[in-house]
Amino acid sequence: MSAKPTGVAQAAGPDWRKRTLLGAGALAALVVAYFVLAATIARWWSQRVGSAVDGHLATGLLLGLLFGFACTLLPLMLAWIALRRRRSWKATAGWLAVALLLALPNLWTLSVVAGGGGAAHAGQRVMDVQAPWFRGATLAGAIAAVVAFGAFLYLDRRRRTRPARRAA
Repeated sequence: MSAKPTGVAQAAGPDWRKRTLLGAGALAALVVAYFVLAATIARWWSQRVGSAVDGHLATGLLLGLLFGFACTLLPLMLAWIALRRRRSWKATAGWLAVALLLALPNLWTLSVVAGGGGAAHAGQRVMDVQAPWFRGATLAGAIAAVVAFGAFLYLDRRRRTRPARRAA
């Protein structure tokens, strides 16, 4: 029989050993995933864009503007929605996760442009030949989206404060 007294609840604290092992395993998996993705994503994305643009300047310009604008404005709007009101941390994390997913094409293009590895250099060469103007147009679209989001925030703030000014 057990020597535990009956009717006495023991305070069960967190199992730190288990949490530490799980955390270390998750960190190791993230490091491995980073190195695998860093070696493949830039090359893969440049090939996808290159096959879509197929060397046409106008297509590279239009697709770049579209990706840059949409994949910047939509994540900014979703992040604004997520952080604007008080929500549970799970709901906020969900909104921010969707915003991050929508921003991935811009982040992948950034990995090609700013990456220093072999995959990024290969991606730059692919985009130079098969997707001309895409990288610059993506930057222009992203800048236009940030300006549009700033204008939206300004107009939203002005709309909210206008009734207060009329009452005064």
